[in-house]
Amino acid sequence: MSDEDDLEDFDPDQDDFEKEEDEKETEEEEDYRKEGEEFPEEWLPNPLTEDMMKEGLSLLCKTGSGLGHAYVKLEVKERDLTDIYLLRSYIHLRYVDVSENHLTDLSPLNHLTHLLWLKADGNRLRSAQLNERPYLQTASFAYNQITDTEGISHPRLGSLNLKGNSIRMVTGLDPQKLISLHTVELRGNQLESTLGINLPKLKNLYLVAHWAIGWCGEEGTVLGVRMPVF
Repeated sequence: MSDEDDLEDFDPDQDDFEKEEDEKETEEEEDYRKEGEEFPEEWLPNPLTEDMMKEGLSLLCKTGSGLGHAYVKLEVKERDLTDIYLLRSYIHLRYVDVSENHLTDLSPLNHLTHLLWLKADGNRLRSAQLNERPYLQTASFAYNQITDTEGISHPRLGSLNLKGNSIRMVTGLDPQKLISLHTVELRGNQLESTLGINLPKLKNLYLVAHWAIGWCGEEGTVLGVRMPVF
């Protein structure tokens, strides 16, 4: 079985952030804020190393024609990482968790052509921008310093988590490219309106309760919005 066959069989219901309970989310948000208060502004360089890769790699799968094998899952969270340049060489990775580090740049992920699932929560990112990833279905950038929604154009992306950032306006979410996006998490930002959210498959939009009432269709009903319980 080829990489493409495996990718087609991926089940987007594996999204962990989409299924979190409100109580767990509240505790997580408090943890990230506490860490942010304790951490100094600048960090000494701490790049991802081969030893860290050996510890974090798992899930051996077939690649290419099915004759070769490679590890396709990587978890290197809570390593105080400032650089993941090494990932450029691990092109077969499909599931990547680099959360709770000090990353400001995710561009090495542009070399992972088979990336399916990404979690980069709790870093120092100012943007969620990546080159178009043809198979990416789940992406979480919660609790960073992201200020906009530009550079997100993955055709199979189903779930996008941008909770706890500094976004004021939603821009760049092209409905002609984001044809699979059904869940968007934007709570904990500084949104001034819902302009820019016009996605054909959107079912679940997490904002704040008083804004959802104003996001209505022609018949005066809220479109594709499932609000959290407060």
